[in-house]
Amino acid sequence: MIDAYPIAAVYAAERLTMAPLADGELMDRAVDGLVKVARARLRDRPGRSVAALVGPGNNGGDALYAAARLAMRGFDCAAVYLADAVQAGALRAALQAGVVMKPVRDDSPVDAASAVIERADVVLDGIVGIGGRPGLPEFAQPWVAAIPDDAYVIAVDLPSGQDPAGEVADALGVWADETVTFSLAKPVHLLPATEPACGLLTIIDIGIDPASAAADPVVRRLDPGDVAALWPVPKPSDDKYSRGVLGIVAGGENYSGAALLAVSAAVAAGAGMVRYVGTPTPAALVRSAVPEAVHGPGQVQAWVIGPGLDVAARHRGAKAQLDVAREVLAGDTPVVIDAGGLDLVNGKRSAPTLLTPHAGECARLLTRLRRPAPRREIARAEVTSRPVQHARELAGLTGATVLLKGSTTIVVSPGSDLTHAQASAPAWLATAGAGDVLSGLLGTLVAAGLDLSTAGALGALVHGLAANRANPGGPVRASGVAAAIPGTVAAVLRVG
Repeated sequence: MIDAYPIAAVYAAERLTMAPLADGELMDRAVDGLVKVARARLRDRPGRSVAALVGPGNNGGDALYAAARLAMRGFDCAAVYLADAVQAGALRAALQAGVVMKPVRDDSPVDAASAVIERADVVLDGIVGIGGRPGLPEFAQPWVAAIPDDAYVIAVDLPSGQDPAGEVADALGVWADETVTFSLAKPVHLLPATEPACGLLTIIDIGIDPASAAADPVVRRLDPGDVAALWPVPKPSDDKYSRGVLGIVAGGENYSGAALLAVSAAVAAGAGMVRYVGTPTPAALVRSAVPEAVHGPGQVQAWVIGPGLDVAARHRGAKAQLDVAREVLAGDTPVVIDAGGLDLVNGKRSAPTLLTPHAGECARLLTRLRRPAPRREIARAEVTSRPVQHARELAGLTGATVLLKGSTTIVVSPGSDLTHAQASAPAWLATAGAGDVLSGLLGTLVAAGLDLSTAGALGALVHGLAANRANPGGPVRASGVAAAIPGTVAAVLRVG
């Protein structure tokens, strides 16, 4: 797994690591790692020219020292920097190595700095460090605007202008092809608003022990190697009841396929038994395609409510199905609530609850649940621009764990500062029915006894891995993702 730590904790860990070292040793390790990455990317392109964008802080020093070392290895290196606001040692090293220096003053012509940036094959972004505020400094905006479209941009620690806390992206800031950070990941690297601006994340070990941060991580990403320790693998003494019985209230006469997808995914994920409650058409589909499912309500360890559920439907069987859903939500059994089931959420819940909205559903829920009611409707774009903030607000309003779906899926729980952020899914997974498959997968994990946040993160990880396995590099059907779950689980259990 990858854990990201609060910025203050990262600084504390760096100070503790530096204390017994010679002056400059930690920076030297960081620069050495940065140079190795830059040389590899220059070979890959192939390219010869490097431009360092040098701010006044340690990241600027890293970028300038790296440019000096690359120049000593024969690369054509230039640096743009603020006059009188650059690390003296880095400046001496760059001058001695023959780096072309372009100091910028208030009266400097923009073209002088832009010319060296526009010729670069690789750009080293060292404008702002993790201690900076969100937003690209005004002095650097012409520098970033001059970066050529075909240059490979390597950000030092974080893309300048992006929020170190990962809450909001800066459209005018740096959008890197790769971000090189040192020993500890930061929230900016893993959270959905800013992760796209980081590009490929490369973590260079410079000897900082995560334990020295003396703080809990604030963002966590599970990887395939974590699955074996978390997945509910049955023991020889287990039976179908002890493995977890899942009830699913899903589908309807208008959205019959959702039921089949959710039930199929739950069975494929290893539920001990699945009970299905639905209207005639989806019930017939489930009977035909998933003979393992049992029909009708009964004793379960968890419920999934909502895939394909239309709370306004008046078709035959719809009222009886909705009555079961309302009865479940009035009880204390753990429940995963998705899609149409979200329309039945009216405030704080006491039963263990995992909500699984996408951004539009999250916006509608917040619009409805905020008290006093807002004067305007919350837009989907507001949620996508600040996903963690809005997911946490929804968790607070409902008392539920919230899994906010997206290209990076986040999971937050009330009373916890930890955000799970999973990004294993291919873009092809943005397809009808994918959420129904995820709900069945999540329900199986909750019925097996996993806590809600772990179930959410683990389910999102395996959902994405199954989509990749279903058709690597190409389009996937939701039903193909469900069918790929057993093989995916088996494969990652072998890895563990």
